[in-house]
Amino acid sequence: MAVMTTTARTTAATSATLAISVTGLRKSFGEKTVLAGVDLTVPAGTVFALLGPNGAGKTTAVRILSSLIAPDGGQISVAGHDLAEAPEAVRSVIGVTGQFSAVDNLLTARENLILMADLYRLGRRAGRVRAAGLLERFGLTDAADKPLSTYSGGMRRRLDLAMTLVGDPQVIFLDEPTTGLDPRSRRELWAIVRELVADGVTILLTTQYLEEADQLADRIAVLDGGRIIAEGTAAELKRLIPGGHITLRFADAAKLSAAADVLGADSVDEDALTLQVAGDGGFDSLRTVLDLLTSAGLPAEELSVHTPDLDDVFLALTADS
Repeated sequence: MAVMTTTARTTAATSATLAISVTGLRKSFGEKTVLAGVDLTVPAGTVFALLGPNGAGKTTAVRILSSLIAPDGGQISVAGHDLAEAPEAVRSVIGVTGQFSAVDNLLTARENLILMADLYRLGRRAGRVRAAGLLERFGLTDAADKPLSTYSGGMRRRLDLAMTLVGDPQVIFLDEPTTGLDPRSRRELWAIVRELVADGVTILLTTQYLEEADQLADRIAVLDGGRIIAEGTAAELKRLIPGGHITLRFADAAKLSAAADVLGADSVDEDALTLQVAGDGGFDSLRTVLDLLTSAGLPAEELSVHTPDLDDVFLALTADS
């Protein structure tokens, strides 16, 4: 049910530098197969979202790609480095933000960042400059020396991401980064993600929030049963699911009735002078409708296109999970 085959995805991706390339990724824990041959290609400077039900293998994939656990099979390249042959090179160019905040509650935000700078061996002066810059970038300067017990969930998450950036990574793995955040904090984090991508950073994101993937991702893959079952842009995935339609309003009942006959309308509302015809929201289906109306001399007063959202896509594609 995938939008593009693996070969087509790989071919399309060759036009841009790949930040992540995965072929045939496999992982089992005992008799349970978690990843059963996953293929991914992520161009540099983009956001790639990995969706799937609980237990689909999203976090396992992130842990493998970030070198935290070993795969059972497959080929993996991150920022041009083969993970099997050069894991240290991969670690030097990536950042990871897990599902739960990794900050040290006994330290202040500034101390957490300086500790990370020390781990990266940036040097005393460079580490403090880096920490100060990140505190300002993430809006934490005023609270930089306050106990973390005074921080909100959104502030802690921003600090967690700031710590990921101490090493100036080219690729960042965000594993459900906004879980538990309120809507305002979630949108603040989205803004930070967009800024990072604008600066050329590549982000692989796992999330349970369909709106998050819709807002941020250049491409989305749905992982289920250890395999990628669909991949594409948000618009492409939405067109996989029936239920899209075009709504048209006409000037009077006579034109409405004539248009309903021409288009074979699925639904007609005589009071509102509107009708609906099935359509996937794509250009071709819209052009077909408009061409038929133009040929019949029946211009519409208003037109709107309705497509299924990612919730519909997710539920339909993973219905058997």
